[in-house]
This record gives sequence, structure tokens and C-alpha cells, in this order.
Amino acid sequence: MTFASGIEPGNAGIAADSIVTPKIFINTGFENASPMNWSIDSAGRVIGAMVYDHERFSPNRAVNHYHFRVEAAEGTEVTLILENFDNIWNGRLASDLSEKSRYVVSFDNKKWESHPVIPLPGRRVFIKFKMEAPFAYIASVEPYRISDLDRMLAKVKQSKNASVTTIGKTSEGRSLEIVRIGNENAPKRLFLRARAHAFEAGGNWTVEGLVQKLLSNDQEAKRYLKTYCVYILPMANKDGVARGKTRFNANGYDLNRKWDKPADSLVAPENYYLEQWLHRMIKANKRPDLALDIHNDAGGYLHVSRPDGDISAYLSSMEKLEMLLRKHTWFTAGSTKPTFRNPGTLGEGFMERFGIHAAVYELNYEWIAGLNKAPLAEDWISLGKNLGEVFYNYFNEGR
Repeated sequence: MTFASGIEPGNAGIAADSIVTPKIFINTGFENASPMNWSIDSAGRVIGAMVYDHERFSPNRAVNHYHFRVEAAEGTEVTLILENFDNIWNGRLASDLSEKSRYVVSFDNKKWESHPVIPLPGRRVFIKFKMEAPFAYIASVEPYRISDLDRMLAKVKQSKNASVTTIGKTSEGRSLEIVRIGNENAPKRLFLRARAHAFEAGGNWTVEGLVQKLLSNDQEAKRYLKTYCVYILPMANKDGVARGKTRFNANGYDLNRKWDKPADSLVAPENYYLEQWLHRMIKANKRPDLALDIHNDAGGYLHVSRPDGDISAYLSSMEKLEMLLRKHTWFTAGSTKPTFRNPGTLGEGFMERFGIHAAVYELNYEWIAGLNKAPLAEDWISLGKNLGEVFYNYFNEGR
């Protein structure tokens, strides 16, 4: 048989012995792995082109998440150059890569270590390491996957003082859960949301720490739950997490925007079902007294919004919350400037539309100044455990 080009299969112009199997393979076919294209250059370096996460109806694009597995013989020196970090926010090029940029590596997918990356011209990331096992997991932050969430939810369901309620489904049909811990008739109610942006795993680790503490049934946990009941949407953007994306949901929607108006059930069902749950809570006279949307960025601030109207009581509450975070956790970054305004975020939307004292709490994913170290899951878990004391004192006049 002759091909249309006239070249026979066995005579394609490439000598069979000239095709060399690469000594390094990049695997992105597992849970939460980031989409990327890769090749190996003539120097044996892996060149990884990250795939942007695009926002619907906008020029915005994002790549902060990378998570992949390197497969090579033990002892192999691996050089990685990752490209496509030209993030666009509000139509403008975002800040360049920070000198504090880090990556984490694990040779067993359990224990992770943090190391600095070297930013290269052209918004590229340079990583070099030696294989200590036949595979190495590389990520921008220590991963928290849907399977990790499922394990936590299973523990919650075993507790007599907690429940897991499905409130709806994501764009791709994954379940959205609200975790309740404590007595629904407690004097105060707290709402937390994590993982609205798929890259920001620190929020999930923090929630995990708080849940561990509250389910411990020790004397402190009992004292906390006499004051408040906690409601948590632990993973708002499950589709993004499953697909290894950075920011937007499966429909290209930012789940931390447009909270100044009712949610679109088709484009952002994750927000729509949360909003419907909130309406039911308010109708049942169970409006949250405090709400936090937990994120990751390179600043680590408590984002206090300033909608129009008399917000003096709200600002006083946020000042108290910041003081308690400083006192009972390793938090040191402080809050945003008095001129800060970010309409459309959950923090501002909950405050303006529903009268709930709310804020966006960012966790610095590059460096924890209060601990003088790069963050790992254990650090965010410890923060979450200490948040129990923060909330107790917040609801008891800020002691």
C-alpha cells in the first residue's frame, strides 16, 4: 500500500534507530493534575507549557496551579522550565513572578517539602532536583484533592454532633456539600467557604484543621460549640479542582465575583445553590453572624470590604477579628487599606445584600511571615485548629 504522499510506512524518511525513548516522562493523568503540554529539548530539559484557565466573557486568564508527576530512574537530575505565566487580570498583565515563589515536591505523594523556584525572563519558572524515587510529584502548593475531601466528609458523618448536607451540584454534576458542626440552636452561627478558586488548596487544609479540632470533643471544642455552630462549604469549585485548573469554574466563571447580584443558575450553579441555602437559613432565622471566604494569594491579608452606607459596626467587628487572628494564630499580614473596595466578592456581597459581617481571608501561599517559613499543609491545619479559639473570642466580646 502506498500513502497519498507517495511515502510508504516503512520508508518515512526517519531511521528507526534515530527515535530515542525519553528518559523522563511527565504524567498529568491523575486527580488534580494540571493540564500542560511538554517536550524535552536538546539539553535534556523538560519544557512545560501550562494551559491557561480562561474567564467567560473576559480576556482574563490564569495559571498559578501546576501539579504533575515526573517519572524517571532514581538518581536522575531533572531540570524543568515551566512557561505560560502571563496571567491577565481585568484586561491587564498581572504582577511578575515573585522572588519568593516556591514549589513543593513529594517522592511518595504523602510527605511534601518546599523549595524555592528561580524566576526566568519571560515569566518562566526554573526547577531543578534529583530523583529520590522512580517518581516525583511537583506542585505549586501541597495538593488537597476531592478524595481528601471525601475522607474528611466520611469522618464528619460519623460524628453525632455534625452533619453533611448536599445542597446542589456543580456545573459538571458533582455534589456540593454543607458541613454543619455543632448545635443548630447555638447562640451564634459561623459560615466558611473554601476553594472557590481551584488552585488555592490552603483554604481546604485550614478548614480541615478547624473540623479536626471541633470534632475532637476535647474541653476546648466543647466550650467553642456552646457558643457557635459552624457551617462550611468546603470545596466550592469541585470541577476546577478535579481538572487541575487555577481559578474559574467549568463554565469559565469566577466564583468570587458578581456577589452583588443574584447568581446565575446556569453559569454559576455553585454560587446559585449556596445562595439558595443562605436564603433558607435567613428564612429560618439562622442568618450567619460571621462569614469568611478563605483563599490563597501572595499577600495573606484579611480583605475587609467597604460597601456604601453606615458600616461602622462592621468595621469594628473586622478590627476585632484581625486582633484575634494576630493573638491566637500565626497571622501577621493585617487587613487591607481603608481605601480598599472589591465589589462583587463574597465578602462584600454577603455584607451588602444580606447584612452579614463577612470578609475574604487570604492565606499567603509563598511565605508565612509569622512562622518565617514556606507554608505546608501542616501549617494551614494548625491555623485552622487555632481558628476555633479565634471565633470563640470573637463571639464573646473579643477577649
